[in-house]
Amino acid sequence: MDIFLYDNWERQLRPFSPIRQEWVGLYCCGPTVYDYAHIGNLRTYLFEDLLRRTLELNGHQVRHVINITDVGHLVSDADEGEDKMEAGSRRTGESAWDIAEKYTLAFKQDFDSLNMLKPQIWCKATEHIAEQIAFIACIESKGFTYITSDGVYFDTSKQDDYGYLARLNREGIEAGKRVEIGEKLHPTDFALWKLSPEDSQRQMEWDSPWGRGFPGWHIECSAMSAKYLEPWFDIHCGGEDHMAIHHSNEIAQNQACHGTRLANFWMHGYFLQIDAGKMSKSSGDFLRLQTLIEQGFDPLAYRLLCMSAHYRSQLTFSWDALKSAQTALARLRETYLRLKDSGMDDGVISEEFSDKFLSEVNQDLNLPKAVAVMWEMLKSELSDAGKKATLDYFDRVLGLNLAQWVAIKSDIPEEILQLVEQRRLSRASKDWAGSDRLRNEIKALGYEVEDTADGIKVKPAA
Repeated sequence: MDIFLYDNWERQLRPFSPIRQEWVGLYCCGPTVYDYAHIGNLRTYLFEDLLRRTLELNGHQVRHVINITDVGHLVSDADEGEDKMEAGSRRTGESAWDIAEKYTLAFKQDFDSLNMLKPQIWCKATEHIAEQIAFIACIESKGFTYITSDGVYFDTSKQDDYGYLARLNREGIEAGKRVEIGEKLHPTDFALWKLSPEDSQRQMEWDSPWGRGFPGWHIECSAMSAKYLEPWFDIHCGGEDHMAIHHSNEIAQNQACHGTRLANFWMHGYFLQIDAGKMSKSSGDFLRLQTLIEQGFDPLAYRLLCMSAHYRSQLTFSWDALKSAQTALARLRETYLRLKDSGMDDGVISEEFSDKFLSEVNQDLNLPKAVAVMWEMLKSELSDAGKKATLDYFDRVLGLNLAQWVAIKSDIPEEILQLVEQRRLSRASKDWAGSDRLRNEIKALGYEVEDTADGIKVKPAA
């Protein structure tokens, strides 16, 4: 069955066909690790996880790469202000290296809690300085750079189609510029290498042919994607806010050095809304996944909530919507358990419903309709064994981990059930101390809890 994906380069649905038979190259712009990720950030990674799972359901091997931006992303996307890592260091009192490690670990914990498939390659900007310097040297050798007192810049006027991905009106930007652009020749020019200030020492800086300093934000993705996926690969993903600057600049760099637009498909997830505005770290009022967990919500309820809207439409977050998703998740788990306990595990996947499901996810990841197919299947006249087998098939994309969840027996007191659920959420957020404390509390009340491959089991203490 053909896969159709929306490509923002062409602004239309296109049939997907891999460049190579061996693997599909998938590069996803990762976090800038100066702070925790918020649930709006995580919505983008969930869309990318669903994309990968859909490709794999269709039989493709996916080479999945996510970068970690731990240097070079300035507080302004226009190459102004200080590095976000340095700003984070000043805010916390920890070194830039320590906060990078701290927030990278927190991001990966959120990733695991949402049951997202780990990429084959995590790559840090600070561990690929040599590759970035080599890429800048390549661009320089092709005549696309100029040097100012504070760094090496890309001359966007050398490319007639610069900004095509975002359909930028370059003439309008030039005519309407109202900000000081310093020594840049054009407002859209961007830094490839920034020189360290002479009057201060940065925590993260390296020697280069142009002087001691650090890479610009955009060069890391061009250099690392070329290293791990080659200069022309299948799909590049990110948030919708990346199109105008970050991804446009990545494309410019690759066109200059390698003559490609980097990726055959450019796909972008849309914002999560709260009230009237998008969620952002700069506003200081963002919700973390840990916040949802502390409010008693299962991380996978948020995953299910995100599947209620198409990735190319904005989703408005509310606590009521999350409660509804948690209720639906509980209902789905209970249904799965009933099917599992029927003792019939040799069911055949329904061709009718599997084809319906596949046609929806293959139509640009239409998860709202795919989830509707799932509920339709569960209400059908299929046998329990057929329903279970088909639901297992669906969960390869949905990622709700149904096979690993086992309900706790209903004859356990409600007080104990609540403590067991709190402990499960503690484990989901990697709060091991809290998990141990709750285990001991449960034990003191006369019950034992056990974590098994089939889920959580609780029983009266011997």
